Amino acid sequence: MIILGGMRPYGAAKQLEKRRRKAIELLKSGEKPTTVARRVNSALSSIYLWWQQFRERGNDGLKTKPTPGRTPRLSKVQTKKLIRLLLKGAKYAGYTTELWTLERIAELIEKKFGVKYHPSHVWKMLRKLNWSSQKPERRSIDRNEDEIRKWKHYKWPRIKKKPKN
Repeated sequence: MIILGGMRPYGAAKQLEKRRRKAIELLKSGEKPTTVARRVNSALSSIYLWWQQFRERGNDGLKTKPTPGRTPRLSKVQTKKLIRLLLKGAKYAGYTTELWTLERIAELIEKKFGVKYHPSHVWKMLRKLNWSSQKPERRSIDRNEDEIRKWKHYKWPRIKKKPKN
């Protein structure tokens, strides 16, 4: 395992806290720090740091710290409500077509939640929600699928150029 200084290890915050608590329990039971580091898959320096924090602050010293970064402007409840609104369709939101654009979604967010987003940030938010860009197919309103199928099966083979032998 390679551990780089200053980088938060992979894993959910609660999993990391559980690992720290396990390391402290092993140290309290008499295990050597090097053994503990190997057993919890961590750097020896982290074991010493956790032990020091535990001695100074008790169990509070082992608690997870907040994830770095700005808190989202929409709460989880608001985000779920936004998804429900998007799934109902653009016409339900008052637009003339069912096409959702980033600008329309930004307008919807501002109108419903009072939070202003730039369209490019709306795209980033949608990507985090595992939404993807979809391009609508352009088809005639008068399109007749049965006639198209017949034409492709009967007429097209007759008029299609044949290779010369």
